Amino acid sequence: MEEDSEIDPGLADELVSVCRTVVGDELRSITHFTEDTVGQVYLRSDLERTADLVGFAEHERMGFRSQSAYRNTQLGDYEATIRMFEQGFLTRVIQGGHGVWVTTDSMDINRFEELSAALKSVLGDADA
Repeated sequence: MEEDSEIDPGLADELVSVCRTVVGDELRSITHFTEDTVGQVYLRSDLERTADLVGFAEHERMGFRSQSAYRNTQLGDYEATIRMFEQGFLTRVIQGGHGVWVTTDSMDINRFEELSAALKSVLGDADA
């Protein structure tokens, strides 16, 4: 996997718009990824560009395969993964051949559900 900042500008704008609308000032970063590429779409101005995007993406892209492990369970369809960290959260959503992870400051759990649904819609449109 390689770092690639070339994401469709329309998709990038839509991801930023959806995340800013749902998350507001708690939004830290947005990163888009596929099986082969990864690119940071947004980084809040008070944060440093020090994250190992390729390393994160190697871990998060396992979600492309793990979705099939959750098919036909009594839990229903896979929607998103939320990871809790000392200084915030990471939400990963995969739809078709696209994935995105969004990092945020702490926020109410209901907003994660809204964020996940909005991201699935944007990524679904990108796959069409």
